Amino acid sequence: MSHSGSEPEHTRPLTYRDAGVDIERQNQALERIKSTVHSTRTPGVLADIGSFGGMFAPDWSAMKSPVLVSSCDGVGTKLKVAFDAGIHDTVGRDLVNHCVNDILVQGARPLFFMDYLATGRLAPEVLASVVEGIGRGCREAGCALLGGETAEMPGFYADGEYDVAGFIVGAVERERILDGRAIREGDVLVGIASSGLHTNGYSLARRVFFEVAGLALDSRVDELGGTVSEVLLREHRSYLAALSRPVAEGKLRGLAHITGGGLTDNVPRILPPGLAARIHADRWAVPPLFRFLEDAGGIEREEMLRTFNMGIGMVAVVASENAAELERHLEACGERRFRIGEVVVGEGRVIYA
Repeated sequence: MSHSGSEPEHTRPLTYRDAGVDIERQNQALERIKSTVHSTRTPGVLADIGSFGGMFAPDWSAMKSPVLVSSCDGVGTKLKVAFDAGIHDTVGRDLVNHCVNDILVQGARPLFFMDYLATGRLAPEVLASVVEGIGRGCREAGCALLGGETAEMPGFYADGEYDVAGFIVGAVERERILDGRAIREGDVLVGIASSGLHTNGYSLARRVFFEVAGLALDSRVDELGGTVSEVLLREHRSYLAALSRPVAEGKLRGLAHITGGGLTDNVPRILPPGLAARIHADRWAVPPLFRFLEDAGGIEREEMLRTFNMGIGMVAVVASENAAELERHLEACGERRFRIGEVVVGEGRVIYA
């Protein structure tokens, strides 16, 4: 529609940059992350970064009947802490480790990883920092960072903010799949320590720290051994190194990654019909972080147990006769472990004793 006598709104043709998307800046960011991606390369990788699709040729010679296992996840509102703190390399490792653990519970070792990062305005240095964290997690897990997507979406995200998601593919020998079917009454639950909140419960934790307790990111909380940002940005641990051997040897009957839903909701996910998990809450010392959240926020214990991991990041289910051997192995790996309970007859739930 034209308006007689009005001046044209634009004196030159519009470009994508005028709309907020800078392709040249995206190319600069891509150049910055190439070395990180290359550092994760494994023998199965067939294409360099920049191809339309990542190609991977796994070596199945050592496996009789390989099964692919995949998962995807994000970091959640922990990203808000990263934005405010200006620290971006830890959330990338969080992302990888969370995904690694999610396929480890089915017995799989990672083959390759892909990421997706969306933001309003791309800051090459922020992208490089996030991807370096992803690369570090991939190198530690022995998997390739095969590719990813960076989307600049002006007007969709607030300035300085982004979202990131990860996608992982691994493999397990069919006869070594952990799906909980082997779990029996009398099996032992061995909990392995977390490093903190990992990547769940941050909406509630942020409310307690910043709104209820009135703390700032640089506030030091002596009982927590650091500043609020240090405590909240502690990275999500990977249990791959510690559990690879017991998994490969068929010594475990089940694994539960304790993420959103806590022990209450995650342990029942692996229980066969007719069984329950009895967990003794006095078998491990709940870390000060969770006691602080409970006390400062006035949160009931039941809510704590189904929101946070409470200091247990992974639960291994093992036959009672193999429990001591597993515990010795975990100790040799430097893991803090606790015999937190046992499998009992019940209706697929956690019973706290």
